Amino acid sequence: MSKTIKVALAGAGAFGIKHLDGIKNIDGVEVVSLIGRDLEKTREVATQYKVGHVTNDLAETLALPEVDAVILCTPTQMHADQSIQCLKAGKHVQVEIPLADTLKGAEEVARLQKETGLVAMVGHTRRFNPSHQWVHNKVKAGEFNVQQMDVQTYFFRRTNMNALGQPRSWTDHLLWHHAAHTVDLFAYQANSPIVQANAIQGPIHPTLGIAMDMSIQLKAANGAICTLSLSFNNDGPLGTFFRYIGDTGTYIARYDDLFNGKEEKIDVSRVDVSMNGIELQDREFFAAIREGREPNSSVHKVLPCYQVLHQLEQQLNAA
Repeated sequence: MSKTIKVALAGAGAFGIKHLDGIKNIDGVEVVSLIGRDLEKTREVATQYKVGHVTNDLAETLALPEVDAVILCTPTQMHADQSIQCLKAGKHVQVEIPLADTLKGAEEVARLQKETGLVAMVGHTRRFNPSHQWVHNKVKAGEFNVQQMDVQTYFFRRTNMNALGQPRSWTDHLLWHHAAHTVDLFAYQANSPIVQANAIQGPIHPTLGIAMDMSIQLKAANGAICTLSLSFNNDGPLGTFFRYIGDTGTYIARYDDLFNGKEEKIDVSRVDVSMNGIELQDREFFAAIREGREPNSSVHKVLPCYQVLHQLEQQLNAA
């Protein structure tokens, strides 16, 4: 495909805007449609990014023959159904993490991708952050093997808020969203499938209906282990912080920044063409479409993550 890739974006909120900012830096791609629940706010974003078509109906956008691909930044509970809708309409799709909030939904998207042959990719951004890419390159080169990952995912979200601290209409989930990042990344960086997984959770919030605190343990087939702590109750530094403990060093990743175990910063600016993980994720999506290949973080490559999440959910429900 040599022509301009015309893409639609559904969900012009905090994360959708991150994609719009990243796409501005990618040649040969044009955003031609924005889909949002609040038409007035969506039109404001469309004006800012010079997008001509605005709607609150995904089906209307999918009927546009010029649309080649769709990026979904919509509520978690809509991801699987909307991904299926895009594939059935003949559009390539990138859906933000998580692919689904049930294993059945994830498997149905994977089945339809195989049937259509279209590019279907999930926004497992940690695979693309330069900090984690740097570590992965060390693993691929045989220079570093993960022995343990210690991960903290901490937010202060006792109400429904987005990444900009603005109210939103849906409830986030520690297991199916935030744990998905680390479950997938651990297997990816350990270069070994997860063979053991355990979880415990704290009290269920009386209004939100979700656990606000969770602890997860993972073990890979090669013996590497991972401990993941998650909280929506943390009134302190926010975000996800990764400590890689390996055979030849210790590395600490904070989003796109990387440090060694002595807190000395490592220059990761030359790892890829950008320091923006979302932009790099989008570049991979569009490159896979142009080259007719399976992308990194395709639905099939990340499906084992959702199998583990399903297993953990069953454990938690039985407790």
